[in-house]
Order: sequence, then C-alpha cells, then structure tokens
Amino acid sequence: MSGDLVLCEIHPSGYAVLTLNRPTALNALSRALMAELAERLTALQADPAARVLILTGAGKAFCAGLDLKELGSGQARLGAGESGVTARDPVAALSRFSGPVIGAINGAAVTGGFELALACDVLLASPQARFADTHARVGIAPGWGLSQRLSRAIGIYRAREVSLTGNWVSAEQAAAWGFVNRVVPAEGLIDAARQLAGDMLSCVPEMLPRYKAIINDGFALPFGEAMQLEKARSSEFNAGVGAAAVEARREAVRARNRA
Repeated sequence: MSGDLVLCEIHPSGYAVLTLNRPTALNALSRALMAELAERLTALQADPAARVLILTGAGKAFCAGLDLKELGSGQARLGAGESGVTARDPVAALSRFSGPVIGAINGAAVTGGFELALACDVLLASPQARFADTHARVGIAPGWGLSQRLSRAIGIYRAREVSLTGNWVSAEQAAAWGFVNRVVPAEGLIDAARQLAGDMLSCVPEMLPRYKAIINDGFALPFGEAMQLEKARSSEFNAGVGAAAVEARREAVRARNRA
C-alpha cells in the first residue's frame, strides 16, 4: 500500500486513526481511495494492536462522497455497493471491523461520505461538520445504507426531509436529532476521539467486540427476538466468567470511580 490516500496511525494503547487524505478533493471517494481504505480496514481488523478505530478526514472536509468527476469521465462505474467492486467497498470493510469505530467528523460529510459516517458506531463532530444526502439531486441510488440507517437513527419523517431535499444538516442539528453523539470544538476533535478510544480500551478487552455485536445484531431484529438473542449470548458468555475475574474487575471499577 502506498499509504498516500489513507494515513494510518496505530497508537501503543490499542487504537488506530485512519485519515482520508485527499484534502484538495474534499476527500472524495475515488476508486483508488476506496480500494486503499478497504485494504487498510481489512488489515486493521486482523491486527490485535488495533482494537478501536478512529476515522476522520484531512483538511476542511470529512468526505465529499463519490468522486463525481471520476464517474463523469467514465473512469469508474456504479454498481453493487456503489463502487461496483466488493473489494473496494469501504462501508462493507468498516462493518467487518469488530471493535468500536469512532467517526471524528471534521467537516462536510456528503452522500457517500454521509454513509461512511453513519457506518461508524459513535460520531463526534466539530461545529464545521455538516451532512447532506444528495443522492436524489445527483441521480444515484444509495447502496451503502443511507436510506435505512438514517431513518433508524432520526426517524422516518426527518429522514425523508433530509434525503428528499438534499439540504444540509448542521452538526448541532445532527446532535439534537441524535445521530451525532456530541459536538466538540474543532481544535479538540481528535483529542476528544482519542480520549473516547481510551475510555473504551479501559474496558475488559473481549467485551468490546462482543458488546458491539449484540447491540448491532439485536438492533436489526424485532424487540422480542433481540431480547432472546441477548439472553442466549449472555448465558453462553457468562458461564465462562469466574468469581476471581469478577472480583478483580470490581476492584478496578471501584478504583476508577475514586479517581
């Protein structure tokens, strides 16, 4: 991998920072960028040194979506997953990362970039962040989950307004509607994401992917089935938790609360 289009930092504490690095093109998703991002994500999923992921963008934008200039020139084609090639589907690769994914949304997240943001598990945004779904304006159908994830995050009435107008949603409005966790000052955005990653890493290591999976898998089911899923996985996992481990972790929790 050249690493030019996606910068990767692995912190010794156990998290990775991926930065989309086409700032002069507002981090638009060219075929090369999508391929490199998917490759980076696949490598990090296999790397035990990266248990939490932070995703952000270089420059003033998070991601402007698919590279329309490239598409308009005929250099790329649309298809399944919008990229046409599964190996270049960054959202699918992101969904395969088993640990928590923190989106540090530093600027505009448009259409495919909006979908990339919604595929993260937690979103922090700077005041400069804003979101727009321009699929209907450009004439391209969504294929990375925006039509389904957004309505589940903010309700179907708000989602229809966002997607059927293409209008901007500010960071503050996104936080009020609930698909951004909180808005933090731009100069502190990455530090806040790093702090959140550290908080997650202070949990029992094997719980992070397990708990993420039960939340996400259960959310995709009707409530009754989700409750049954939780009970089944709880019984299976908790059967292997010993008293000594519980006591040691209880002391760790008490120490953290006293700090």
